[in-house]
Amino acid sequence: MTPPPSTTTPSPHAEVAVPPSQIHTEERPPPPIPEEVPGMLLPPPPWYARPEGSTTLASYEWVKRGTDIVLCLIALPAAFVLLILCAIAVRLDSPGPVIFRQNRTGQGGRRFRMYKFRTMVENAEELKQEYLHLNELTGPDFKITDDPRVTKVGRFLRKTSLDELPQILNVLRGEMSLVGPRPTSFSANTYDLWHTERLEVKPGVTGLWQISGRSDVDFDERLRLDIAYIRNRSHRLDLAILVRTFGAVVSRRGAA
Repeated sequence: MTPPPSTTTPSPHAEVAVPPSQIHTEERPPPPIPEEVPGMLLPPPPWYARPEGSTTLASYEWVKRGTDIVLCLIALPAAFVLLILCAIAVRLDSPGPVIFRQNRTGQGGRRFRMYKFRTMVENAEELKQEYLHLNELTGPDFKITDDPRVTKVGRFLRKTSLDELPQILNVLRGEMSLVGPRPTSFSANTYDLWHTERLEVKPGVTGLWQISGRSDVDFDERLRLDIAYIRNRSHRLDLAILVRTFGAVVSRRGAA
């Protein structure tokens, strides 16, 4: 006996098999490759971009260390005379020690003692609390135009960057390099995560931000310039920074 035909209505959600012959596929051509549009090219690399084919970083660090020592030893006779003259001037100008010693953050976050000629009155740190409301930069930096704590001789030393001269000792001891990010007085524990890239290299007596505005550059912008230096460092860039630093010192541009 033949079973009666099913009267069940198919569910609207049931899957219905479609024969392959009834499947229509539409072949879409690939999107056209856009033509080169004038004015849409990438900007040229900055002047400090690392040249292609430069030496490896390992050999660069060895040569840089040797260059630091040689240049410091060559400059030492003339620097010694300047050190004596500056020390006498600081001593006669105001009471207090001639050399200012301060712990700074170096490579790998290690703390070391950095040397400078004292350019402020002896109780400058205590007076800083009274002038916090006059700070012209964002934290953790502190700067006041015509800072009243700076002595007369100190102002001249800062304008000519002679206050940094004792850091030759830091360079010879291997704690600093002639060129690199400036060491901060606060520890690496206060850094944001992206700030820590600057700790990959030794701090320097001068750097990329010194020739890009020097003390007029805000902290985060200095960090960006420090990182740009680290990613593009080369012997050519170090030489260019030294030459431009000399020009910035002579013109007294941006000095604190």
